[in-house]
Amino acid sequence: MFETLSHLALQQYWWAIVSLLGSILVFLMFVQGGQTLLYTLGKTELERTMLVNAFGRKWEFTFTTLVTFGGAFFASFPLFYSTSFGGAYWVWMVILLAFVVQAVAYEFRSKPNNFFGPKTYEVFLFINGALGTLLIGTAVGTFFTGSQFSVDPITNFSRWETPWYGLEAALNIQNLSLGLAVFFLARILGILYVMNSVDHEPIFTRAKKQLLVNTIPFLVFFLFFVVRLLFLDGFAYDDKGQVFMEANKYLHNLLQMPLVLLLLLAGVVLVLYGIIFSWLKTWTKGIWFAGSGTVLTVLALLFLAGFNNTAFYPSTFDLQSSLTIENASSSKYTLTVMSYVSLFVPVVVVYIYFAWKAINRKKIDAKEMEEGHHVY
Repeated sequence: MFETLSHLALQQYWWAIVSLLGSILVFLMFVQGGQTLLYTLGKTELERTMLVNAFGRKWEFTFTTLVTFGGAFFASFPLFYSTSFGGAYWVWMVILLAFVVQAVAYEFRSKPNNFFGPKTYEVFLFINGALGTLLIGTAVGTFFTGSQFSVDPITNFSRWETPWYGLEAALNIQNLSLGLAVFFLARILGILYVMNSVDHEPIFTRAKKQLLVNTIPFLVFFLFFVVRLLFLDGFAYDDKGQVFMEANKYLHNLLQMPLVLLLLLAGVVLVLYGIIFSWLKTWTKGIWFAGSGTVLTVLALLFLAGFNNTAFYPSTFDLQSSLTIENASSSKYTLTVMSYVSLFVPVVVVYIYFAWKAINRKKIDAKEMEEGHHVY
């Protein structure tokens, strides 16, 4: 089946797979967003324990998806992996450290004779929530603004051309606006998840109040990013692979790919629907609407970055070093073999669905925590 596809078709297929995994990852970062609200939503030790257990039962989904996303990127577009992870390694090292301290926090927070005490590990969870969301969003921003690296056209060896090794991305206002939008979106999703999975009226009341508090900055940063993106010069390439700057490239992509435009609009509407109805009414289903909208929105943005002859990892140091889905991908044979493996993705999705449903069969309440029926 996949053998009949052209190399370009396989490259496009795998960019779609990677984009889908990335969009699911952003949705699952509600765990990280919720971790930054432990002391805002939980005013007592019991309430914070309820919140930690609510998110603790889902943190492995996020971590597993992050590893899968990285693995899929490595296998399908290895030149991006070696360029970004090998060059901008300070950013990725900080992100990795943030996820390491998260695992440590969930493992040791409630252990008996805990030397550091639970508050230390709650700080670790906040660090993971803040840095993980902000830096991942900032890193994705470079898909549109570019990074300073070069690639040897003969050996394909890449070299980072600044001494900051990726940290300079945080100084770009466009990247930072996306990072902050992801940060506040993760907090919103975390709040909606708490409203759906924790049965405790004081926490629900605080969550509803915080929903508006976090929605306003999210809309400011997200709209700033999107509106500015539509008027940026983008990194396009021609049939010979030559990269050049095109005025309003990402606006052109939206207009020339109407399906992507529909995905973006539908995603934004669903996110706003989930937020507004959760705030106006005593409604607990907002996480599913806002979560679905998050997946569609991020999917549309990643499609804008990689499709329609667009360099998905542009170089501002040397335009011709920019990475596209055509010059950064694995061989046709590798992509073909991997495509058969990708057919098992629906099986994994079904497993996650049933595991999620089993875990959330009963809402977390104070009685369960007081009886000691918790892990974290």
